[in-house]
Amino acid sequence: MRKQRQVASDAGLSKQRVVAEAVRLADREGVHGLSMRRLADALGAGAMSLYHYVANKEELLDAMIDVVFEEIELPPEETDWQSAMRRRAISARQVLARHPWAISLMESRTSPGPAHLRHREAVTACLRKAGFPVLMATHAHWLLDVYVYGFALQAASLPFDTADEFAGMAEDVFLPQLPPDEFPYLNESAAALVAAGYDPAGEFIFGLDLVLAALEPLRASA
Repeated sequence: MRKQRQVASDAGLSKQRVVAEAVRLADREGVHGLSMRRLADALGAGAMSLYHYVANKEELLDAMIDVVFEEIELPPEETDWQSAMRRRAISARQVLARHPWAISLMESRTSPGPAHLRHREAVTACLRKAGFPVLMATHAHWLLDVYVYGFALQAASLPFDTADEFAGMAEDVFLPQLPPDEFPYLNESAAALVAAGYDPAGEFIFGLDLVLAALEPLRASA
């Protein structure tokens, strides 16, 4: 009877369902604890049945990262390159906030999927059509990705998510550790940021606009 139930459950599997469940598990529990057996349990299937859809965990990770790239908005073609790259970077940051496990895997895959390749092609095309030579387009692509991934990695480790949470931690946790006679500038900064209603989420756009502005003269000179 158990075997019959298992066969019935396995019959409802597909590669799309297997990968989607793997992404859900990674979102909840992280990717390091993800195993084929854990995934099979979540699907109510036999572990060996998963190998009909993915050859091994590396192929599963490739497919999971392809799902992440599929969610990132491609740079739109109907606007200028800076606006297009801005929208793409903001979208990437939002997607990585939903899938923080993916940050360290985005550049490590050696068998990229179709969504991954479409994304790379669209970003490169946007920069090349804007006038960046091949080498400078590569520099720009690297710089923008490093900024997005680095910010996403830092944001994922912060002990607060909102301006209100930051203000509460600054008043209750940070300021008591910053006596003004010993740390006058840090104390001043923390107090001023709380009074101003500072929102750390705004830092992403601030830095992104600086990066884009710095790239424009390089494009223009080329």
